Amino acid sequence: MYRRACSFFSKPSSFLSLPKIQEVKDLSRIERIGAHSHIRGLGLDESLDPRTNSQGMVGQIEARKAAGIILKLIKEGSLAGRAVLIGGQPGTGKTAIAMAMAKSLGEDVPFTMMAGSEIFSLEMSKTEALTQAFRRSIGVRIKEETDIIEGEVVEIEIDKSVTSNGKTGKIVLKTTDIETQYDLGQKMIEAIIKDKIVAGDVITIDKSSGRITKLGKSFARSSEFDAMGGDARFVQCPEGELQKRKEVVHTVTLHEIDVINSRQQGFLALFSGDVGEIKGEVREQIDTKVAEWREDGRAEIVPGVLFIDEVHMLDLECFAFINRAIESETAPVVIMATNRGITKIRGTNQISPHGLPLDLLDRLLIITTKPYTTEEIKQILVIRCEEEDVEMDDEAKDLLTKIGAETSLRYAIHLITAANLIAQKRKATEVEMDDISTAYSLFIDIERSKSFLKDYEKDFMFSEIEDDNNLLNDKVEKNEIKEKKEMDLD
Repeated sequence: MYRRACSFFSKPSSFLSLPKIQEVKDLSRIERIGAHSHIRGLGLDESLDPRTNSQGMVGQIEARKAAGIILKLIKEGSLAGRAVLIGGQPGTGKTAIAMAMAKSLGEDVPFTMMAGSEIFSLEMSKTEALTQAFRRSIGVRIKEETDIIEGEVVEIEIDKSVTSNGKTGKIVLKTTDIETQYDLGQKMIEAIIKDKIVAGDVITIDKSSGRITKLGKSFARSSEFDAMGGDARFVQCPEGELQKRKEVVHTVTLHEIDVINSRQQGFLALFSGDVGEIKGEVREQIDTKVAEWREDGRAEIVPGVLFIDEVHMLDLECFAFINRAIESETAPVVIMATNRGITKIRGTNQISPHGLPLDLLDRLLIITTKPYTTEEIKQILVIRCEEEDVEMDDEAKDLLTKIGAETSLRYAIHLITAANLIAQKRKATEVEMDDISTAYSLFIDIERSKSFLKDYEKDFMFSEIEDDNNLLNDKVEKNEIKEKKEMDLD
């Protein structure tokens, strides 16, 4: 059979009869570019002073410095139960600062991001949605001791079972002091084959779960390996006994513990998406258990961050809940963002700064963002061009900067992609001024849209703008009706 295969591949003519296979593109490897995908961090130095242009952040010196101080307090665990408000005009980098803070926190600290309108779209009560968001942002670092077997692999024997279709195996492990043989189960054999574990590897075996972890290759047998990859790692042969007790740290959120303990399928409920409302009794029992673990030293609370964008979309019920929730001992740091000025609180006729109640505003640390300067707009546009892999000449950048300063930064960023497509159409490798001008004429900004609507208001349906004369006549008519009603009452 082997000779036949070799003779087949030795004849080039045999390939002529084979059907052509079309190339299939791997769509899963395509990386999508988001609005804040260029953000890598806050761009601060060691003394928490913001750099002018660093980690994708430009300008907003005071706001970034304030965010850096808050970030340091979060990492030290001294800002739990506080809330921060980032207020500023649209397009001044409020969400960018929150994203930068999330990137700077690290993987161990939970970060939950949500929009204010999300609460009203979920199939649960507003308070339940907020409770789940709060508990997603509180981590529990659980410490536990487990029995492990750690040693260098001396020999592995894997044979097919005579009695069944499975496999049987033995492994010989050693330390500098002792050498022992162990029998292997079916799952352990599969893990060894999968990880390509051979003699000379240093491994650990978890006795409770049977999980095998490859630590690296032994220094003592490094001469036996001729060609090694760049990721090859050499470690010392373990000392002492093969069986040891090791401390393992797991970080989970309170919400994950809630879901696991409130559903019959356990942790599988996290993947099914069917969370629903969780009973208060379950949460009380979990809080009691976590408090016991903390007293025993087996667990510690990791206060995370909850970011609520467009916080003015919440109503009084939600604000009352947040008022109480942020004063809890285990509360996360709540960061809110809004672009509203002095306006009505949703669902009421009460006027308040940022559309938030005064009692909540009094509990907040408020950070303000300022409009970008022309130079800062240019720097942001250059960063976005690099992120979107768009080549643009200096004149086109200057024109785009002018457009961004006169209209809005978001509109200028939108034109980058549009102008690049126009340049590609004429088979150019670089975006020029004409491409920007074409994109500007094709896609209008808010001000041009408003003037267009004013010019052609009669052609649109349900237009609420009327002539001044009509408004005056309506006002006079309303006053006459009011006077008539008062006379009738008298």
